[in-house]
Parts: sequence; C-alpha cells; structure tokens
Amino acid sequence: MSAIVEVEDLRISYGKLEAVRGVTFSIPERTIFGLLGPNGAGKTSIIEMIEGLRTPGGGHVRVCGLRPIEDALKVRQILGAQLQSTSLPDKIRVREVFELFASFYAHPADVDKLLDWVTLRHKGRSFYDSLSGGEKQRVALGLALVGDPQVLFLDEPTTGLDAKLRRELHELILRIRAEGKSVLLSTHYIEEAERLCDQVGILSQGELHAIGAPKQLILEHGAGDRLEVALRDPMEIAEMAQCAGADAAHAVEGDGMGNEYVLHGRSGGKMLAAIAIHADKIGNELLEARIAHTTLEDVYLKLTGRSIGE
Repeated sequence: MSAIVEVEDLRISYGKLEAVRGVTFSIPERTIFGLLGPNGAGKTSIIEMIEGLRTPGGGHVRVCGLRPIEDALKVRQILGAQLQSTSLPDKIRVREVFELFASFYAHPADVDKLLDWVTLRHKGRSFYDSLSGGEKQRVALGLALVGDPQVLFLDEPTTGLDAKLRRELHELILRIRAEGKSVLLSTHYIEEAERLCDQVGILSQGELHAIGAPKQLILEHGAGDRLEVALRDPMEIAEMAQCAGADAAHAVEGDGMGNEYVLHGRSGGKMLAAIAIHADKIGNELLEARIAHTTLEDVYLKLTGRSIGE
C-alpha cells in the first residue's frame, strides 16, 4: 500500500525549545494514523508543518508526492484540515459558510450531500452562534471535507465534547476512512486512539517513541495480563505458575482471605482456565479471580516514562 503522507526527520525549534525532534513516519492510503500524546508533546507543530502552515526547521515532508511549502497551492486542493479551534462569524449561516468554502476549490464536494453527511441539512439557515458545541464540531469537520480531500488532518477533534458527542464524531471519522480517505489524527485520549486508529505514534516531548497498531504496541511493549486468584486451599507457587503457563507468580501477603496469588502472563483468560481445571483436578477450589489487561496507556508510560495526563 503506497504512502499518501511521508515525514522524514522532521524538526522544529521555538527559541531554545526543540519542540519536534527528528520525527519520521508515513501514512498509507485508507488509514487513520494517530499521534498520541499530551498537550505540549509536539502534535500540533507536526500537523502544521505537514499542512504547510509552519516551515520545518529540518527534515522532509511529502503529501501525495508534493511539498507542502513549495507546492502550497496544489497541496491545499488535496488536503482538508480541522484545527483545534474553528473561528467563524457569529451571524454567518451554516449553508452560507459551506458554499463559501466550496468556492475555494476547483472540484469541491456537493454542499447538499455534505450537509446531509454531517447531519446539518436542517441547520442550513441557522446562524453559527446558535449551534451547540457538537454541531459546531460537525461544521468544522464538514468544512475540512468540502474540498473532497485525499487526506484529512484532525487536530484534537473531540476535545471538550461529552461522551455521546465524541462517539458520534468517531462514527463520522470511521466513515471517512471507509470512503477511501486517509486521516492524520492527534489526540490525548487513549480510548480514542485505540478505537479509531489503524496506526498510532507514541509522542512525548517532540520525540516519536514507537509506531504500530494499538494491539501490536500492547503485544510488543506491554507486560502482558495480570491475573489475581483466590483458592480455598494453598498451592505451591511453582506448581501454580507451571500449570497456568505464567511468566511469573507470587503469593499476596497481608490481611486478606489467604491463599491469594498474582500471576503475570500473555493471556489472563488462558491462565485462569488452566488454574480452574487444575484446582478442580486436585480437589481444590477457585474462589475469586480478576484479570487486568495491559492497555495502551501502560505502553505509553513504559515507553516515555510519564503518564499521558502529565
């Protein structure tokens, strides 16, 4: 699958602050690529350099083979962008702003179809300042699509939305990919990256620490599952680890119910099944169990040394 966006050794500094440090990645066609990191990680700077809004301090960028700065007019015809905040005149009508933006492109999308797509046809005559927060986000997404772009840039598109509105916007973003477009998405929401992204770049302090599918990153960099079990009768640690195929196991000390153990391994479900069968076979009984799966947040912490909320 050919790359629609190519970024190599991208750098930028603001004074003495090196905000982006040698970032390299590519985005294939029909792919949602996520830059995952907290505020200040360099996400917006990277997106703005790819869009041609900011001149890189070093490195190379290609969008459909074009250079964003040197080929700016051509690049703007093939990409769409939703910035972190969208400022429009309060008294401009929804249809009016869509028709205005459509006039900027040689081959724009059909305005009526686009208004239907973002479920805003019924708001066509409404003033922008009368819209809800979720409706304004759908306006911004629709305007990013009005040029019928090959690639879409979404910078923190769901920040400030409640859970319901976030899910609705997620469905629209997935539909964009289903229609053959590529998406570069920046986010600090772990669940958003896991749900939407085919590929995720772990970004911290301007450095890209790893790239991969969310499940792949968890498999390669995670510590596996954690299984906590309680048995009626004690069991030798070595016996438990062997029967469960665990990488490690230990007994829990303290004032609990006793005969409690923690195991670590690739699959908590398989370890649990093996212990239950073995316990029954030797006349013991499994009383309680709890599985904790490694998450993308765990991977982020391991790779960067910091929580994404920091």
